[in-house]
Amino acid sequence: MKNYALRYIFILCLCFSYFSCGDRSLPDLVDVKEVIPGVVIDARYAGENNFVGVPIDGYSVPRVLLTADAANALRIVQLEIKKFGFGLKIFDGYRPQRAVDHFMRWIADGQNTLMKEKFFPRVAKGDLVSDGYIAQKSGHSRGSSVDLTLVYLASKTEVPMGTQWDFFDPLSFSLSYGVTPMERSNRLFLRRQMRAAGFLPLAEEWWHFTLGNEPYPNSYFNLPID
Repeated sequence: MKNYALRYIFILCLCFSYFSCGDRSLPDLVDVKEVIPGVVIDARYAGENNFVGVPIDGYSVPRVLLTADAANALRIVQLEIKKFGFGLKIFDGYRPQRAVDHFMRWIADGQNTLMKEKFFPRVAKGDLVSDGYIAQKSGHSRGSSVDLTLVYLASKTEVPMGTQWDFFDPLSFSLSYGVTPMERSNRLFLRRQMRAAGFLPLAEEWWHFTLGNEPYPNSYFNLPID
């Protein structure tokens, strides 16, 4: 009888462990196109126009996913900037850990510098990690970080920001004075609008923002985007 009781307790513990980890394996992610009206999507990691030069592991389709909280906050930004003739263009949201692992394998291949001229012309590939441009863990894997820019509503063309997205260089620092006054003003406008909706900026990347009250602050998910 004692053995049966121990088995029962063991099974209960297994079940509890499985369900208590549910949030880690199945985050509450939504497709931003279904939440944000008129948003422009350019999911670069699903194609070849990124710093690696190939589709990244975990991005089998060009979709952008975010936690529902982050997507709803971005919807507020989209509606507000529309009053000024702007819209949002999103490059990346939730990023599976397997994608970050792909980045690290690419870093280890010192011979592959195919996209250096376009994305990191002034930084040695071997310094991208030590200089803080790439890390083994990314806040994007928590589901509430987003890479984006502004577009003109009428033409859907990007508003000048001084550098392109994912340009690894001090010029990409949010408050850099190395860009023109107009480009810096555009960055500051985007920054103000995002902060007003509850997002926190990243000093080293003008395009990167994280929801301040993110729902999974300590989880790094690996669910593929498909």
